Amino acid sequence: MRIPMADYVAGATFASDLVNTSPTVRADTGDALPDPAALTGLLAGHDLRLDALADGGAPTDDDLHAVRLLRREVRGVVETETVEQAVAGSGVLVARAGLAPVLDRAAGGGWQWYVPTEPGASLADELAAFVAVGLFGAVRTLGHERFRACAGPDCRGVFVDTSRAGRRRYCLPDLCGNRVNVANHRARRLRAGVAR
Repeated sequence: MRIPMADYVAGATFASDLVNTSPTVRADTGDALPDPAALTGLLAGHDLRLDALADGGAPTDDDLHAVRLLRREVRGVVETETVEQAVAGSGVLVARAGLAPVLDRAAGGGWQWYVPTEPGASLADELAAFVAVGLFGAVRTLGHERFRACAGPDCRGVFVDTSRAGRRRYCLPDLCGNRVNVANHRARRLRAGVAR
């Protein structure tokens, strides 16, 4: 796998989505990675083509177990209190399979920095390097203050806010944001009904 260093958003977004598949975050629905097919769906949803699956193979139960462990590590990095801790944690992740950066021609003919992964690296180790490059880029470009906890009540999700404006508040805006909006709407209706 060759991870483009300029596209940190892809790695940081995957990190957020991976962490938020946890049953810790999804208490009412359970683990969003219950089986290798769900992992395949997550990878496909991010258009990830990993060398570990280059022969057309699918993730195995062992891959799923390793990715679930990686999910915990990534959460630990996103939850760090200081930028130094985030950088150190990302360094541990990239070291699992990342090699020295290389400068190579991109598809358009320009030059691009890439972090290649070790030949034969496991699926989880390739993902660790991909996530680390994304987290490094987010720290450098956006700052550690973009590593956030979800503002949803009773939600334990975390995420990296890669939005342009930097105002994202929820780990899963369609879920947590909607819950807050519905609760606020009900509270306004109740107050309006009481005021009559």
